[in-house]
Parts: sequence; structure tokens; C-alpha cells
Amino acid sequence: MQAKDLRKKYIDFFRSKGHTVIQSASLIPDNDPTVLFTTAGMHPLVPYLLGGKHPLGKRLTNVQKCIRTGDIDEVGDPVHLTFFEMLGNWSLGDYFKNEAIEFSFEFLTGKDNLNIPLDRLAVTVFAGDENAPFDQEAFDKWRSLGISEKRIAKCPKEDNWWGPAGQTGPCGPDTEMFYWTGPLPAPEIFDPKDRRWVEIWNDVFMQYNKTAEGKFEPLSQKNVDTGMGVERVTAILQGKDSCYLTELFAPLFAKLDELRGVPGIDASGRSRSERIVVEHIRAATFIMADGITPGKVDQAYVLRRLIRRAIREARKIGLTASFTDKMAKVVIDNYKDFYPELGAGEKAILEEFAREEQQFAETLEHGIKEFEKLIARVPEHIQNKVVSGKNAFYLYETFGFPLELTAEMAAEKGFTVDREGYEEAYAKHQELSRKGAEQKFKGGLSDHSEATAELHTATHLLHAALRKVLGEHVAQKGSNINAERLRFDFSHPDKMTQEQLDEVERLVNEAIAARTPIQCREMTVDEARAQSAIGLFGDKYGEKVRVYTMGSFSKEICGGPHAANTGDLGHFKIQKEESSSRGVRRIKAVLEK
Repeated sequence: MQAKDLRKKYIDFFRSKGHTVIQSASLIPDNDPTVLFTTAGMHPLVPYLLGGKHPLGKRLTNVQKCIRTGDIDEVGDPVHLTFFEMLGNWSLGDYFKNEAIEFSFEFLTGKDNLNIPLDRLAVTVFAGDENAPFDQEAFDKWRSLGISEKRIAKCPKEDNWWGPAGQTGPCGPDTEMFYWTGPLPAPEIFDPKDRRWVEIWNDVFMQYNKTAEGKFEPLSQKNVDTGMGVERVTAILQGKDSCYLTELFAPLFAKLDELRGVPGIDASGRSRSERIVVEHIRAATFIMADGITPGKVDQAYVLRRLIRRAIREARKIGLTASFTDKMAKVVIDNYKDFYPELGAGEKAILEEFAREEQQFAETLEHGIKEFEKLIARVPEHIQNKVVSGKNAFYLYETFGFPLELTAEMAAEKGFTVDREGYEEAYAKHQELSRKGAEQKFKGGLSDHSEATAELHTATHLLHAALRKVLGEHVAQKGSNINAERLRFDFSHPDKMTQEQLDEVERLVNEAIAARTPIQCREMTVDEARAQSAIGLFGDKYGEKVRVYTMGSFSKEICGGPHAANTGDLGHFKIQKEESSSRGVRRIKAVLEK
């Protein structure tokens, strides 16, 4: 079964079970301070998982594009990816464990669905602890469907519990489904630590709220959130050991071979560098389709890192000519039917790849000059000439030189490289980055307080004011809100003048002073556009949307939390305006009470 067939079967199945199909949300989260990218299908649904009414009902399903960067350094092995597609279905206070498990079982084993033999399946359930009991309901349901007790593992919270995303908020047990990839027959007794059992689906049951005191209280609205990875399941159904061996990557490898001028290579013989190149170009293409361009901070920095890492790895396999735009064209052609934003943004995406590749070539040239300066400082009479680990890491961090490139250049000059010192510097850098990310993105599903609702509302006023001052070319490119401040990214080519910033500030505060009630109406996308409502991320909405109106000042399609009246916001103050990435500016602002 190919990936396109898996997507279709999944969507058709859940549509037949009364689920409404929603489009994939942008890879750039709307007002979620916990992540840089959309990492799961549930992220765009946070307001509805917390009790808000979704315009399209209580049963939803989709294919969500996702980016996860936590394992970026692992990409290149047979399994890790930064970009992937997630199949999901949700119950927002409608059905719960019994129905969710029934749906999962039917889709996995049904003859018209995946038709997986029962003897290749096993499941895990939550074992229970001092905070929440053993998930007897899930255990009994799986038994009733024919799963042997020996194939149902009871696992602790670290394995079978989701959330909360922050310190407090919705959470609950989950049940995970596994497929036997080893030789038949599969073991009678399921051992979840045996890696030949591969997880293919996860049903999360949000039934508790963790309080600030550490108590787990039953939720009034119980939800189901599920996830199945397209790439992983496609590989499993095809009997492949790796998703890189499927049709999802074959065209990219073929283009890579063509650009290198080498004959077709057996798929199983692909090198780590080859896998990094095709994976990172695919991920970068999707990120750019959602309006991000390479830059120095946040999503723009991740994008630049992906592209430049792909270029460095391509050099290792002999590809030094410009290639990224040609590879990106393959991604666009293969996915644009399902994700039309790729086709719509094709020209801009290919231009950005070419521009970034040229810029990186210039950076490498500067790096080589810097390398020459570093070794020139070492006296000629020293016999054991060494490039220090600190300097090797400096070349990596500043100019993108992989350690192997520095080592090759050093060897040509009679130097060695302090690899141990490099690894220490690299590990220290990673630890600092991790701590910074934890601090920056702490929070989670529960962080929808009055303060964040007011700041969210302020982004609408800011968006409208920017369009009035700078022009209608201004469009939101990203938003990040926590309880203290808002951060708003928008399309604009130039640095704003102080006069423009002062005028934007004045307009927002004028709208706040008007004490306008904030109205919310559900309508179709066509009705919203007919009323000149602004859409934050283009054509990424379902048939019905929520439109928030603030008098004649602002009218936007949105699904996040809002204040009841503009007068609740206090005084709006811009703290900083800066570049986010090429053609995108960023404003940080606060509400002073």
C-alpha cells in the first residue's frame, strides 16, 4: 500500500464514522508558546480540546503535516525524520475509549482497510499509579476484540500517559498499538522492549486535569486524540525496514543520483549523507510553503540549518553544484496535489532555495579565510600542530563547517583536530540550547489564561493597525504568546520607522480606549471573505470558521481565546521591532495594566 492510498483509506474510514475532514493546519503554530512548529495534529485543536465549540462539530479527522526538531541530529539513520505526516481523529467530548478502540481495531484489521492479521498485533495500556488507576476499560475492550491477554502489556506512566503539555492541564492514559516486523510467527507473549514490535498508532484519552497542587481531577469534557504516522506505517505495510525505502523518497533519491551523475543506487545502500539531503530538503520545502524564509531566529533559523546541513552533506557525496531548488521541485511535484500551498508558492520557494545556497557558498568562502587565519597563528617550529576543539566548533557554529571538513582542511596543512575538545564544546552548546528552549517554550495546553486571551486579542488589533499604517500587503507570518508578552511576525520588506511604530501603537490604544465589545460569529469561509475578514494563514480552513469582529477596526478568522471587550486590554506598548527572516518583520509588545 502506498502512502496516498493510506491517506485516502484513513480519511474515508473516519468520514464513514461521522467525522468531518479538516484541512492540515500550517506548520507555524497560531499563538502556541510551547513549540516553534506544529508537532502533532492536536496542536491546532487546543482551544477545542479545552472545551471550545469547533465550527465543524465534535468528530474530526485529518492528515496533519508536522515538524519535530528534537531528533534533528539523528536524521540520517533509517528511521528519524524532521518532517512527517500524521493521520489523526478526534472526539471533542463525544465518544470515548470504547468507540475509539473499536475504530482503531476495525481500521487496522478490516479487510477493506489495512487488513493486518490479528497475530501481528499487540497493544499497551496504562498500568496505573498513585495518581490514576489501571486502565481496566481499555484492557477489557481490547480483550473483547480478540487481543490475547498475553499481547496486552501494562506499562507505567512514562510509556502510556500523555501530558500535561506544561505543569498543569489536560492529560490522561493512552493505549498504543504495535505491529510485529520480525520473522513469523510473532512471539505469543508481547514484550514492548523488543524493537521488532513497532508502534504504529496511539489513542490518547484526555480524562484528567492536573492541578497546580499536583492533583489529577476528572475532566468535565473527555476527549480522544489519536495519531498514526504516514511514513512509518507506509514502510511497515510494504515490509520495508525504513521509510526511506518507500515511494515517498524514491523520486528524491533519483534526482540526487541524476544531479551527481551516478547510476541508480540500490535503495538499501543509501548512505547517511544521502538520507540527510533528501529528508532536509523535503522538510525545508514544506516550511517555506507556509511562509517562512531562512533567517537567524526561531523557525527561520531551523529552516536555514536544514538547508545548510543538506548542502554540507551533499558536498560529502561529491555534489558541489547548485542543487537545492532542483530537489525542492521534486518535492513540490510529488505533494502539491494533496498540499496545494506547495504549488501556489513554487516560484518563491525555488527562488529562496537558490538564494540561500548562494549565500551559504559565500559564507563557506569566508569560513575558509577564517580557517587560514587560525592556522597562521600557530608557529612554524611547533611539530604537533592542532586545531583546538574550541576553534573547530567556532568554524562549525559560525560558518557551518562540519568537523570532517575542518579535519580534511587541517590535514592538508599538516594539522590534526582536537576532536574530544570539539565534542565537549558541542555538548555544552546543546545543553545551553536545550535549557533555553525549555525556558522559552515552557507552558502548554493549560496556558490559555485571561492574560494570554487578552494578548491574543491584541495581536488582532496590531495586525489591523499594521495594515492601516504599512499597507494591505501585511499578513501574519507567525505568532507566539505567553502570559507576559506577544510576539507577532508579519510580511514587510523594510525596517519600520519610529514614526510608523508610534502610529501603530496609537491606533491600537485608540481601539482599546473605544471599549468595543468583541463579537464572534460562525460562518462559511466564503461568507467571511465577503465580509473582508482577514485569514491568518491563507486557505487552511474548513467549511465553517469563527470570525471575531472588533467594531470597524478588525475582523479576522481565528480559533484562539479572546477577551470580551477591547477595553479589558489595558495599554498596548511595543517593546521591539526587528527582522525575523527575509521579508518578515517581528514585533514584541506587552499590555500594561
